[in-house]
Amino acid sequence: MKGTYYYATGRRKNAVARVFVKPGTGKFTVNDRDLPEYVKRDTLKMIVEQPLVATEMLGKLDIKAYAKGGGLTGQSGAILLGIARALVKSNEELKPILRHGGFLTRDPRMVERKKYGRPGARKRFQFSKR
Repeated sequence: MKGTYYYATGRRKNAVARVFVKPGTGKFTVNDRDLPEYVKRDTLKMIVEQPLVATEMLGKLDIKAYAKGGGLTGQSGAILLGIARALVKSNEELKPILRHGGFLTRDPRMVERKKYGRPGARKRFQFSKR
């Protein structure tokens, strides 16, 4: 990316997103593909755009994101955090708005590990009385 841009990293579950934000026309690419092409579900598209809607910056910035690891939901959450952090770097006055919306908080929830003697983290094998 040429010109002035702001970079931030976002994480959620096992996904990591590198986000580059610069003033522009509203072009949004994820892994060199357009956002609707990469994120097929409308709910995930809405999640990714939430910080932009809250700060009224939708259509005013060009965003380029590179996401890896995890699934689409985790990657969408990581991109959201990356966008919010990059917006704060670009304009410190947006921080209270993004903080109030909860966009600057890293989601700490992770998958619980599988325990020995069980089929999953909490599930137990079927109990047989006799």
